[in-house]
Amino acid sequence: MKSPKSFRLHIGIFGRRNAGKSSLLNALTNQEVSIVSEIAGTTTDPVEKPMELLPLGPVLFIDTAGIDDTGMLGEKRVSKTFAVFDRTDLGIIVTNFSEWGSFEETIMEEFRKREIPFMVVFNKTDLYPENLDITTQLDSVEIGYVLTRADIRLGIEQLRQMLLNNAPADFINRQSILSDLTGPGEMAILVVPIDKEAPKGRLILPQVQSIRDLLDGDAFCMVVKERELKEALGRLNRPPKLVVTDSQAFLKVNADTPPGIPLTSFSILFARFQADLTEMVRGAMAIDRLKPGDKILIAEACTHHPIGEDIGSVKIPRWLTQYVGGKLQIDNMHGRDFPSNISEYKLIIHCGACMWNRREMLSRIMKARQAGVPITNYGLTIAYSLGIFERALEPFPAALQVYQQERGK
Repeated sequence: MKSPKSFRLHIGIFGRRNAGKSSLLNALTNQEVSIVSEIAGTTTDPVEKPMELLPLGPVLFIDTAGIDDTGMLGEKRVSKTFAVFDRTDLGIIVTNFSEWGSFEETIMEEFRKREIPFMVVFNKTDLYPENLDITTQLDSVEIGYVLTRADIRLGIEQLRQMLLNNAPADFINRQSILSDLTGPGEMAILVVPIDKEAPKGRLILPQVQSIRDLLDGDAFCMVVKERELKEALGRLNRPPKLVVTDSQAFLKVNADTPPGIPLTSFSILFARFQADLTEMVRGAMAIDRLKPGDKILIAEACTHHPIGEDIGSVKIPRWLTQYVGGKLQIDNMHGRDFPSNISEYKLIIHCGACMWNRREMLSRIMKARQAGVPITNYGLTIAYSLGIFERALEPFPAALQVYQQERGK
């Protein structure tokens, strides 16, 4: 089974039209991934290619449309290119020595603003010889660069090594999902409801990833449905280190789990793993400030047809309405759709973003912070509205302390 996108280092390839971005991607992957043509603007939508970049591991290359595209259609292509910055962990600027200018400076500014490590590739060196003024300038600000000719793979191995050298430390030494909360030789019980929205014949991605993380951490794992939890606990000769539930079953699992056993949800684990748990804890506290008629955005990374009691479009709106005591205005968005003006919302509630990389989720948190709009996620919202927020945060002392301090103000 291939590694999911969320576990891959996202490497964005940016530059002008006809700079050789697609040729470079083909050379890096040893495959004809992107169409190569002398006609400017051949790449329209971002092109993705997953591969293993050893010894780093799984990566996802993203080839983008030219940042200098023009016309009404060109503006839409450029808009899609800029959206790729939100999920880029490591950036490549492709250019040549005759074109270095404002477009390249714009790309560099986006990388710097987002604190994304990046490098410059001067392609087509057979046509454009090195310009020492440009390379000296890059040396002076410690920006790495490499000279390539993608059509004959000249400089490609040097580029590969530069990618390895510049991979972000938080990708290489990424925090575990939950095995640090259990420890080697200890047990976690995962509560997995099987309902209409559960994929037939398989588990959803956060559940699979959690199981694998426990195995990697040399911990034991027991998987049960919510109706079986009480009996499963009774069969153990010592209590588990942690119980993790699907957020929709929080109330029953909370009732069946003795107070001395830490309890949380998959969604809250992913608020820590994929996002910023502390920021989202603060965001959940904004639920107390909601009033009937306030506007809420519920954002889900996946695009699927809601079935029955869908969590984002049915259950969370119902629980929030009951908590607030009146009807709220709720907008639901899916996939990468996100409003350009989010300041009209009183709260943003996001899914766990298990299909995205962490960079993209952090980009959304940054946008919310800049707009002054609190942001939280599904699991934290459910725990807060059901009155079990403190218990759901017990496995995370730092986040629980933030909540208690904010409440004490």
